[in-house]
Amino acid sequence: QVQLVESGGGLVQAGGSLRLSCAASGRTVNNRAMAWFRQAPEKEREFVAVARWSGIVISYNYADSVKGRFTISRDNAKNTVYLQMNSLKPEDTGVYYCAAGEIYYSSTFYYTKGPSYDYWGQGTQVTVSS
Repeated sequence: QVQLVESGGGLVQAGGSLRLSCAASGRTVNNRAMAWFRQAPEKEREFVAVARWSGIVISYNYADSVKGRFTISRDNAKNTVYLQMNSLKPEDTGVYYCAAGEIYYSSTFYYTKGPSYDYWGQGTQVTVSS
């Protein structure tokens, strides 16, 4: 089992920044993919970003809506993934969830889908005021 604990959410004005953290504990050796998803009120959960660990290199993918504003990073030594969010917009408001999984597909498609992930955090609220 893997436990994921998010932190760093809060209330910020549009244009501001927040940094989310997700610490993994337990059986973390197979967390090849660690990702962030978000869910706004009355909307479906959506992919935000993923850090993919091949065993040699880390690669990154982002949703089009956050490219150039958000940066995901991963510290394998600490079993932690971060999401630096800059130039925040009101439409970024939602509950942000960390996810981890043992994903071996090469296609980015699978990394953007929630069912590909085995473990989820409890979520942290991000609210961006206009």
